[in-house]
Amino acid sequence: MRLMSTKNNSSDHFRCHGSIDVESGHPMTSAVMFSASILGNTVALILLEVRRRRTSPSLYHVLVTALLITDLLGSISVSPVVLTAYALRKTLIGMSADREVCSYLGFSMTFVGLCTLAILCVMALERYLSIGYPYFYNKHLSKRCGYITIAVIYFINTIFCVAPFVGFGQYVQYCPGTWCFLEMSPMKGKDKVYTGFYASFILIMVSSTVVCNIYVIFLLVVMYKRGKVRRSTVSAHPRYTMSLSMSEEVEHLLPLAIITLVFICCTFPLVVSALLNCSKQTNKLVC
Repeated sequence: MRLMSTKNNSSDHFRCHGSIDVESGHPMTSAVMFSASILGNTVALILLEVRRRRTSPSLYHVLVTALLITDLLGSISVSPVVLTAYALRKTLIGMSADREVCSYLGFSMTFVGLCTLAILCVMALERYLSIGYPYFYNKHLSKRCGYITIAVIYFINTIFCVAPFVGFGQYVQYCPGTWCFLEMSPMKGKDKVYTGFYASFILIMVSSTVVCNIYVIFLLVVMYKRGKVRRSTVSAHPRYTMSLSMSEEVEHLLPLAIITLVFICCTFPLVVSALLNCSKQTNKLVC
């Protein structure tokens, strides 16, 4: 019975890897999510630009802008392909002879997901340093650090997401055939290492983001109880002068906490599943 159940689960996982016709699904859901993402990110970018013209841009502003642009580009690069698959009733593999569309979507989804989580992690670290170590923050961190960090994030994630094209990891199609992603139940040794590394990397970023946010919340609560509004000047030079009220800190932290919670709900089950699958398959090989 257990062997049969395992075999059924395995066959269900691989069922849509090679299908050419979309099984089911509602394109309206994807269309609404696509429209909401475009509208939300566009409005947020406009509001950020308006605010930037009123005040001098900061490191936090650079990171938030990069996050919104990354998410917007992700929606533009992924959603139209999904909607096209629904319209043609053809899967991503069925839309191309050599899996080009599936590989493109798998790369896009993996790249955007990793970049978004990495930027969120950096934003949480930025808030942690801003409140916990204001002197170090104002003396050593600037907008330039933000631009360099974003460039490094994009570069590293590009290298990582290109790996399946050279034999490390694999992009496969998932039901109902309208999206592709990394193989979360790999069979080959190299693919298992790649998937395990991906899941571990996600877990580290999410954990770091949560820890930083909890520490920031703790510091804000302590500040509130002491009845203080932080107005610290770490240098006589205007560049190193910083004056942020409690409300401004909460304004920065609240969106970050909400987005982090959403990504935890979306990515944590995937990460746990990938790690468990790799662990189970490793045990089977050992036995």
